[in-house]
Amino acid sequence: MSASYHTAVLGLGSMGYGIAQSCLRAGQQTYGYDVVDARRARFEAEGGASAALAEIAPTLDAAVVVVLNAAQTEAVLFGPQALVAQLRPGAVVIACATISPECAQDMERRCQEYGVHYLDAPISGGAAKAAQGRLSVMASGSPAAFAAAQSVLDAIAETVFDLGTSAGAGSAMKAVNQLLAGVHIAAMAEALTFGMAQGVAPEKFVEVISQCAGSSWMLENRAPHIVAGDYTAHSQVNIWPKDLGIVRDIARSSGCDTPITDAALQQYQSAVAMGLGHEDDAAVAKVYARAAGVTLPGETQCD
Repeated sequence: MSASYHTAVLGLGSMGYGIAQSCLRAGQQTYGYDVVDARRARFEAEGGASAALAEIAPTLDAAVVVVLNAAQTEAVLFGPQALVAQLRPGAVVIACATISPECAQDMERRCQEYGVHYLDAPISGGAAKAAQGRLSVMASGSPAAFAAAQSVLDAIAETVFDLGTSAGAGSAMKAVNQLLAGVHIAAMAEALTFGMAQGVAPEKFVEVISQCAGSSWMLENRAPHIVAGDYTAHSQVNIWPKDLGIVRDIARSSGCDTPITDAALQQYQSAVAMGLGHEDDAAVAKVYARAAGVTLPGETQCD
């Protein structure tokens, strides 16, 4: 891949920053944009290209949108800066946020009005895999959208799941993934604090359960944060009321009951109410710890 392929990554959070690094490492002319100026400055110091978005938008081959939700995605694409209207026909929008299938379908339609391809491309794997170019991408879109996005997909993904020829299917699959991921984190927190109430030390919980049938990827990834008493956000608590809320809304619209999701959602909402929204999502354990009257590692008391 030569630098003649121009990519902009919009949203340099934990996932977007890794995506931008991976595109840059693949030899693409890569621009990074974020509402936090320090993130953009850091990326440019590492070799990212520098220019105002309005100046380079007509030169872009791909715009990778890695923001928080549907509202932010729409604002980037069709808001005051109206990125889609500035892109050349044949360019591709690669939309990575967790949104509803209906939102994805609507954005695909609006992009097509400008001759711009839209790839519904939610991602999974975490910040470390994003930086390594080893994400899983749950993608759906036209064959032309896939072709236009191929260089970016090659740079950022270990696995690309082709889920269909129109937007919506990728977002539906991401909702399934988020249901499981959110429930697994909450279940891990519940099990860890339950164990503490029975005298099981958190570090022993991780040692034993991570090698037993009750383990999960989320347990192995998040429980060590609790053991370390380190809630530096890799994935914020704030993400889960949004994502599980999307799952709940999709489920209701299709007549599907999700009682376990609803229970997990309530715990994340309680965590936000406790002021934990910007902490790592493993901090949902603090909700369970308060109820159980146990003190987590690094905590002076159960508040």
